[in-house]
Amino acid sequence: MSLPLAGLKVLDLTRALSGPFSTMILGDLGAEVIKVEPSPNGDMVRQWGPFDEDISVYYLSANRNKKGIGVDFRSSEGLALIRRLALASDIVVENFKVGTMEKMGLGYEALSAEKPELIMASISGFGSQGPARDWAGFDQIAQGYSGFMSLTGTAESGPMRVGTAVGDLTAGLWAVIGILSAVVARKNTGRGQHVETSLLAGLMGLLSVQGQRYLSVGEVPQPCGNVHPVIAPYGTFETADGPLNLAPATQQMWVKLCSILDLDHLTTDPRFITNAERMQHRHVLKEELEASLKRRTRMEWTPVMIENGIPAGPINTLEDVFTDPQVQACNLVQSVEHPIVGTLRQVALPLTMADIEGGRSVRMAPPVFGQHTQEVLASFGLTMAEIKQLEEKQVTFQAQGFGQGELSKGAASAQVTQ
Repeated sequence: MSLPLAGLKVLDLTRALSGPFSTMILGDLGAEVIKVEPSPNGDMVRQWGPFDEDISVYYLSANRNKKGIGVDFRSSEGLALIRRLALASDIVVENFKVGTMEKMGLGYEALSAEKPELIMASISGFGSQGPARDWAGFDQIAQGYSGFMSLTGTAESGPMRVGTAVGDLTAGLWAVIGILSAVVARKNTGRGQHVETSLLAGLMGLLSVQGQRYLSVGEVPQPCGNVHPVIAPYGTFETADGPLNLAPATQQMWVKLCSILDLDHLTTDPRFITNAERMQHRHVLKEELEASLKRRTRMEWTPVMIENGIPAGPINTLEDVFTDPQVQACNLVQSVEHPIVGTLRQVALPLTMADIEGGRSVRMAPPVFGQHTQEVLASFGLTMAEIKQLEEKQVTFQAQGFGQGELSKGAASAQVTQ
């Protein structure tokens, strides 16, 4: 059985998180991804902790299902080699500062002039146009600039960043959508195109009803913590042993909730009859509900709510999540053997498809720096003499123990474990 993107060759010139996350998804779906890292130290995130056996956990999180090579980006021979690889690929993905690819002679216009069917995807911090085009693309800066932080937190806390690098990850997802759209379009036209997105654009694309509130009626939403911006009651409520998420989103659910909590009188209270009135008096309503909810624990209330058609659930820690039977049943964590850290567990691709046999999206461990340099260059048509010459001139880097013909526990692509 062939994976969905089998046959597509992706040259990954990205680093940090937004770009590597996007190319990892392409690799999960079956594309052949060649990650090109700058020598002598590789992707900058290799230096970012925490570490597992001296391997960056940050790097491990976004670089599986790729073959890795090391190239000197500062040498003319290194750039010529990258150009050669780009022109032999279907897709090039980069997240350099705007204008950097052009300075290296690797811009879309230059490459597409020689190979019109080439697809290039670029991820920047703030887009390739406008007064902020040259700003560095850091997630927290983009979260603030996009308005995302203004929606998160409470009146007391002030704006808060989301607990993961949501700007980087979202931009990576949008890039994948653009790339796959360009692949489909190329089947009809025979031509590639330049796909661009940014951390700013990606986050604005998620503003949803909050953005529309401003565009349609001029409302500037304020941070509202763990409650829904336009529905009440809906959010986090205290129980006997901690917070519980409740989402009675309809009038029928509201009435049912009151029945479960022995608070039927609230359904005829003028302050709570309609959603608009409940929104206006949400703080008083929260106190009324919590007085009843504190009679039981979170996990005592959860099945009661679910059985009565009211969405509910505990607020888990990551320890809770990764030991949860639902997470395990959905195969959302998979393992692969890494040549240095051994068995490596990872969050799997959150998709199920018939073409992903057995749901196994985690197939190759994130590469050691320069692990596949000789193998990849040989697959692009370079002779071993040419490859060795590039190594001797320090244009490329091959990790010891992983070269062509060498035997080591990591010389071959790591195998998945069941």
